[in-house]
Amino acid sequence: MSTAPKALTARERARIEFTRDIKEAARRQLAEHGPAGLSLRGVARDTGLVSASALYRYFPGRDALLTALIADAYDALGDAADAAAAATHAEPHLTRWAGICHAVRDWALAHPHEYALIHGSPVPGYEAPPDTTAPGIRVPFLIGGLFAEAAAAGAYHPFDDTPVPADTHRALQPLLGRLPEGTPDALVVAGLSAWTYLFGAVSFELFGHRAAIVGDHRAYFDHEVRRMGILLGLGPDRSAPDRPARAEAAPPAS
Repeated sequence: MSTAPKALTARERARIEFTRDIKEAARRQLAEHGPAGLSLRGVARDTGLVSASALYRYFPGRDALLTALIADAYDALGDAADAAAAATHAEPHLTRWAGICHAVRDWALAHPHEYALIHGSPVPGYEAPPDTTAPGIRVPFLIGGLFAEAAAAGAYHPFDDTPVPADTHRALQPLLGRLPEGTPDALVVAGLSAWTYLFGAVSFELFGHRAAIVGDHRAYFDHEVRRMGILLGLGPDRSAPDRPARAEAAPPAS
């Protein structure tokens, strides 16, 4: 028999709301000063607290606040990628891959300071605790799952199907131990390569490394993610030359 969830007390609601206010103030500081400049004193001032010590009732220190912001950013990015995957679940795997990529890019462009917090330079003196692991692996595991689904559906056609060398297999052991037994090494390499490429491309754009090289960033990004998807095995079967290739769809509207 199901029971209704227990209603929150006024004190509990107030704590949730004020915790949210603290995080919003901290995000404003990130935008202005960067992660290394995050100051509990400044956050306390922005939220109307008399002193930084009052924040310790909510976060025991700067690192705990940073950890909460990092976990939130990973979850928000994961939610965006999951929504894109769900919206294209009936489409070919290449289209689903492109949708996930665009969702990651769109979120990064809309939240550049939060993206920099999780995919930029490490924060001096900060070491992420295990709390950030689960939200941090959502997108790479989503991408890996897409390749696994393609393989199960007979739609995984890599350009290079040579066996993964034994030393590479050994190098993958930390990840293989977290995957279903028997997951092919080639799929793991494809998923890792896709994840690495995607965030490298987004970071290059967001941090200005291609500003003087690419004019229409969205159009170029759409082309390269589809090309990368094909190279990694999400394109048509090259062993069936008479099969008409599916036309590439236009990039999603901005």
